Amino acid sequence: MNKSVIAVLALGAVAFAGPACAEKLKATLDGKAEVPATTSSATGTADLNYDAASKKLSWTVTYSGLSGPATAAHFHGPAEAGKNAGVAVAIPNAASSPVKGEATLTDAQAADLLGGKYYINIHTAANPGGEIRGQVTK
Repeated sequence: MNKSVIAVLALGAVAFAGPACAEKLKATLDGKAEVPATTSSATGTADLNYDAASKKLSWTVTYSGLSGPATAAHFHGPAEAGKNAGVAVAIPNAASSPVKGEATLTDAQAADLLGGKYYINIHTAANPGGEIRGQVTK
């Protein structure tokens, strides 16, 4: 084969491979990130994957040290760190850790998620507005 055919074949392989569709995101949750802050010593982490092709967000949220059982958990947004926003996506079955789940996002939700405008909030009876919180980042 001549060099130009090899170059075209190599470029074709790159074109078929395409860019990766999955985004890996994370969040670190604590009481200091709540607005207003809580005195909770609880902590948590979230590992998230967003697949742009299917618009599917999947997550594993792990937490410990809450003042009592988690009564609810959500993705809130759009909001930067230090600001509050309404519920954007529910995180069902959050009463025990780890919490695994998935949801299909709208284009607007995906833009807010990837733009760093979502946070995860875990609520308890003692802290109904949220006991621990963490901003979702890449």
